[in-house]
Amino acid sequence: MTWLWDTADMMAAMGGRPFGSPPSGITGISIDSRSITAGEAFFAIKGDRVDGHDYATIAVANGASLIVVSEAKLPAMGRLTIPMIVVEDVLAALGKLAVAARARSRAQIVAVTGSVGKTTTKEMLRNVLAPSGKVHAAVASFNNHWGVPLTLARMPVDCDFGVFEIGMNHPDEIRPLVKMVRPHVAVITTIAAAHLGHFKSLEEIAAAKAEIFEGIEPNGVALINRDTRQYPFLEQRALEVGVQNMLTFGQHAKADFRLADFEGTAEGSTIWAVINGETIEVHLGAPGRHIAENAMAALGVVALFGADMDAAKAALAGLRAVKGRGERHQLAIGGDYLTLIDESYNANPASMRAAFALLSQSVPHGAGRRIAVLGDMLEMGEFSARVHEDLAGALLSAGIEHVWLSGAEMVALRDALPDTVHVEYHATTAELSDFVVGHVMPGDVLMVKSSLGLGFGKIVSQLIDNYPALPDTERQL
Repeated sequence: MTWLWDTADMMAAMGGRPFGSPPSGITGISIDSRSITAGEAFFAIKGDRVDGHDYATIAVANGASLIVVSEAKLPAMGRLTIPMIVVEDVLAALGKLAVAARARSRAQIVAVTGSVGKTTTKEMLRNVLAPSGKVHAAVASFNNHWGVPLTLARMPVDCDFGVFEIGMNHPDEIRPLVKMVRPHVAVITTIAAAHLGHFKSLEEIAAAKAEIFEGIEPNGVALINRDTRQYPFLEQRALEVGVQNMLTFGQHAKADFRLADFEGTAEGSTIWAVINGETIEVHLGAPGRHIAENAMAALGVVALFGADMDAAKAALAGLRAVKGRGERHQLAIGGDYLTLIDESYNANPASMRAAFALLSQSVPHGAGRRIAVLGDMLEMGEFSARVHEDLAGALLSAGIEHVWLSGAEMVALRDALPDTVHVEYHATTAELSDFVVGHVMPGDVLMVKSSLGLGFGKIVSQLIDNYPALPDTERQL
């Protein structure tokens, strides 16, 4: 059997000691007692809300072959007969294992950060690199202080490419993570007004994102969006920390990987990309100019890694938007159908505008309407009222005349919209959800978007529960 980790190597990397007779190796690593499978090691991490040590019994019942526990919690584990590795701090031990995983790897590594598009770009990279070798990438948005080391520690020794997403809410969060990842290419998708409640300006956000340059491997590459207004600042920061190779992507005339033209539809788009001086036509299976911009970053990485460009193009043609990030549903209603665009995972001013553009490209049929179902953008701090109010102009420019709102911060948008827009406001997500389900009509196209904390995924779920999905054979393209 091929182990993810030999137990002896694992203990040495973490500085742990055995308790009981550990197995020769483990097949995987989990921090979730509910989803662990046979042969995996359970790391009992203590988080802000729960302590993994309290769930060790469930992990064992679900097949864990080994658990990693802290010295202080060992007495409480007395009834368990499963082998253990005892460490001072479980999260710190996971970090040490992550560093060891990176040290043993010969893979080409890319790390992605940015205010918008991190997860989408990460998933694109997973798909475009897969035809060229074995790819390891994070599941979901594992981009924080536990998600990044967990993803690294799970990286098989024989993979060819490693794809990592690194996020932040505050300064000094990216720095320690990128020094674990040590990417050969570091991508910044864009700088936008996200987490403004923790920063005074976009320049402060750019400075925090620029921490990713500090972990780039010698002779590695900083790949930066040339279209962002903070590009000169980012370029300067990269130079200051010794990055010698800087390349760019975007629509800018000087971009190294240039988006020369874009033609979008409601279901996908075609782009003409200039890569290493050659113009190539690329079909994207998911719609939106923002998707095209992310694709340029992915194609840039393909070129830098020397991966198969034709295979990457084919992978992008098969791209589909994922749950919470533009996934489309056609739901049967009244002998007809409505179109639901699920953008419920997160929201900030830049992603809101991108979503409005996506909705504007979607054409209702019959008596259908374009409807934006919107909730608060969180973490905007003192800028919150202004950025919510400013969405009014973008909605009007996109030709969206039906706006259904919820959340305390969306009062500012409600009050800013003119009488020509049909506005419906409800204080809670539950109230708005009931309204949406009861007032959608055949032919409607509605887009659901908010910050994750508003729970707008419930609106999507309630719509899907009340209106059956249109069979694939009846889907309208």
